Amino acid sequence: MPPKAKVTKAMVLDAAFQLVRAQGDSALSVRAVAERLGCSTQPVMYNFASIDELRAEVYRTADAFHTSYILPRPDCLENPLLQLGLNYIRFGAKERNLFRFLFQSNQFGGATLQDLMANPALGPMLQLTTAEAGCTPDEAGEAFALLFITAHGMASLLANNAMEYDENACSRLLVQAFANATGE
Repeated sequence: MPPKAKVTKAMVLDAAFQLVRAQGDSALSVRAVAERLGCSTQPVMYNFASIDELRAEVYRTADAFHTSYILPRPDCLENPLLQLGLNYIRFGAKERNLFRFLFQSNQFGGATLQDLMANPALGPMLQLTTAEAGCTPDEAGEAFALLFITAHGMASLLANNAMEYDENACSRLLVQAFANATGE
């Protein structure tokens, strides 16, 4: 008889991530992950000491997925803050379960707006915004804060089915918010 296939930690984490992505945070359980993998619960619990540990790893995986999803592509940096905002809104519309898990589950206390502003990944976008909009770094930061609040509001509405996704309308609102923030 051939040996049983080994269920790795990466396999468990991927199955759990895909489960949350498809069905939402409330669907995450050891049994549901085991069913998705076609195994008993033992390999899941062997790789993760508790469901809380698995949930925390799924959160980190979802956060990394979110970050790669929303960052503007290097070849598309005409207005990086606008692209970031549109990608963020699109994430709320297309990845509803992950958006709710990351930002509305209250399970993982998170970053403040000041923490987001201090994120080194934001620096190049703020520099480009400063140059393109002819504004000061402080004005670029204010523009980011206003765009983030606007984008997060729209993404939240979309993730909770309270708004229809219309990229052109979202873009117009973000452009208006940016113009208000930078005095354009």
